Formats: sequence, structure tokens, C-alpha cells
Amino acid sequence: MLDIRFIRENLDYVKKQVARKGYDLDLDALVSLDERRRSLITQGESLRAEQKKRSKELGKLKGDEKQSALAALKEMSDRYKVMSEELRRVEEKFNDMMLRVPNMPARDAPDGETEEDNLEVKRWGEPREFDFEPLDHVQLGESLGIIDIKRGVKISGTRSYVLKGDGALLEWAALKYALDTIVSKGFVPMVAPILVRDFAMVGTAFYPGGEEDAYRCERDELNLVGTSEVPVTSYHSDEILDEKDLPRRYAGISSCFRREAGTYGKDTKGVYRVHQFQKIEQVVFCKNDVEESARMHEYILANAEEVVQGLGLPYRVVSVCVGELGMGRAKQYDIETWMPSRNSYGETHSASRYHDYQARRLNIRYRDSEGNIRFVHTLNNTVIASPRILIPILENYQNADGSVTIPEVLRPYMNGRERIEPPR
Repeated sequence: MLDIRFIRENLDYVKKQVARKGYDLDLDALVSLDERRRSLITQGESLRAEQKKRSKELGKLKGDEKQSALAALKEMSDRYKVMSEELRRVEEKFNDMMLRVPNMPARDAPDGETEEDNLEVKRWGEPREFDFEPLDHVQLGESLGIIDIKRGVKISGTRSYVLKGDGALLEWAALKYALDTIVSKGFVPMVAPILVRDFAMVGTAFYPGGEEDAYRCERDELNLVGTSEVPVTSYHSDEILDEKDLPRRYAGISSCFRREAGTYGKDTKGVYRVHQFQKIEQVVFCKNDVEESARMHEYILANAEEVVQGLGLPYRVVSVCVGELGMGRAKQYDIETWMPSRNSYGETHSASRYHDYQARRLNIRYRDSEGNIRFVHTLNNTVIASPRILIPILENYQNADGSVTIPEVLRPYMNGRERIEPPR
């Protein structure tokens, strides 16, 4: 969340940025609530101090004076209870409103409202030109016997699938290749819980606002995560780290679950937009410095690009427009990989920076070299996500005979094999 002092002191600026992100919030009401909250706290503290003072004097009084003092103390106690109840209600509403104030976009985040307004910043590789009629990943998956959408839907409903045989092996090869790449850069691999308490969803800014897209286990008051960003970022909640240990870099390994609410009818074919998938995620905690945070953002983006380049897949990088940043992000890059069946690029990776927005919600701090306690900055980025990455792999590496060439970097993870062949 934002610092309420920042909101008070920069109210017009915050209003403008909230509007740029497409949120409709009554920030004047929030500031008024804050004024009332602070007034009640001050009044309550004064009243408590007066009560303590008079209580100490009580032993010196006798008779009517003492009875009068006792009556005054009771009246103060009653007033304090009423005031405390009002403060509880005000703080409850204030905290709820604070959680709904989006993060301020970075100054270089492009304007815009939809993904069409995203700004392309680079391209790598050239889309392949086929000398035969290429198949899409669904046709390839079915003909090779490695993707079974029909039975996946039978088992679990729409947007479900089964990877089998070489399809399952190819997924794990891609995941292991990406994990080995990122671990070689000093990231600590982490398998964290994928069932998390509400505080982790709130702390990473998925709640409030994203409840419809999450799978919630009501009986246990737990939530299935849509990304390992949630448990890995929450790992250091309520902790004070040491500046000398920053940046901390983790590679979250997890299954992920999303209801994909609000996307009905969009990208429904194949395994592009599904309810369950596997992901390797970079999560970084760094110093509370905008320039340092920006450098780390470029760094984790470059790590993901290295993985896609290693796979030999053409891609482009876009800077996501302000209207698409969502609640918590200050800036976001997407890597969009070339998918022949679309004759266009499709998003496969996202790299996001939050400044201290998540850290304030999760109370993740560090002690700097001068002994000051500050909130960290957090960042995250997809290293790889499957089965979505299988779409460009299968489609770009297909051959006229129906086989698929295995990218060279994945062959060591598939016993040295060079191709996935159609069953005979």
C-alpha cells in the first residue's frame, strides 16, 4: 500500500495517477477518514493520560471529593469506550480504503488503457517462414499423442488438459532448463506452499479486488495461488532484513491456479489460457531505492530473455501501459513470443516491480547501513510458464513430416533425443 503521508502531501498527484490506472476512488473521503482517525487517537491518548493522572490523585481524596472524582473517572472511562469503538470503526474503513488505493505508476510507464496501448521496446529473432502448411499446437499435440484436451475437459471442465508421454517430458525439460539457468545466477530455489492464508493474498495485492480470479477453499480459509510470487514474497513478512544481505533472490517453483474470471471467450483454444499450470518465478527483494529497483527490473527481464533466446524462439518485449498495470505494479514488461498459429506474438512472461507497495502490506523491512529501518522494494518475473511456453516450442519447431524438433538446450533433459516423432 502507499504511505498515507504521501497521499496527504501529494493528493492531487495521487488522484491523477489513480485515474490514469482506471480506478475510481474517493481520495478526499480517505483523507477525511485519516484526519478523524488521527484526531480520535490524539483524543484517546489525552483522555487516558488524564485518567492516569486522576487515578494517582485518588488516594489523597476523601469523602465527597473522592466520590466526585470516582464519578468523573467513570464518565471518562465511558467516554473512552465510546471513542475506542468509533476509532475501531473508522480504522476498519480506513484500512479497507487504503488497501484499494493502487500503486503509483513509474514515471516512464506508457499511457494507455488496453493492451493495444502497450509500447514495444525491442524484438529478438525472426519469425520462421514455413515451406509447408504448419499446424497449430492443438493439432500437433493430438497427432503426436502428447496433449489431450478432450479428456482433460472430461476430468476437470473447460480450460483443462492432459500432457502425456513426450508432452509431459517436454514440459519438465523446459522447467528444469529454466530453473538451472536461474539458479546458476545465484537465485535460491524455493518450493513454497501453494495454499496460502488471506494475509499473503492481501499482502501481494491480489486481494482485495482479485477474489473472483482465485480458487478459495472456504472451509479452511486458504487460497490456491496463481503464482509463486504470493508465498515467496510473503516468506519474509513481518521481518527486518539486513542491508548487506540485499538483494535477496529466489526462484519459486510451483503449480499455479487461476479461474480466469472475466476472460470467457478469450484465448479459449488449446493451452494458452488454462486453470492450472507450472511456473518458475524470480522474486527479488532489494534496497528502497528507485534506481536500484529499476536496475533489478532490467536484470530479471534479461534473465527471462536469456531463457527464451536459449530456446531459439523469436519474441518482443513490451512496456505495459498504465491502464493494464493492475493494482500493485509500478511498471511491467511483458515478453511476447512468436506463435505461428496466431501469426502474432503471445504473452509468455511478465516482469513487474512494485517499489515498497507489497512490502508495506507485508511489513517487510531492512536495516540500512546507518541503522534506519526501511521497507524493501519487491520485484518478480516469470522465468518460464508451462504449458503456455509449449505453444511456441511446438509450433516453431514443427517439421513437414509431423514431427517436432526438440530445442537443443532441452535435449540433455530428454536423454539426448532430437525429435518428438508421431506414433506409428
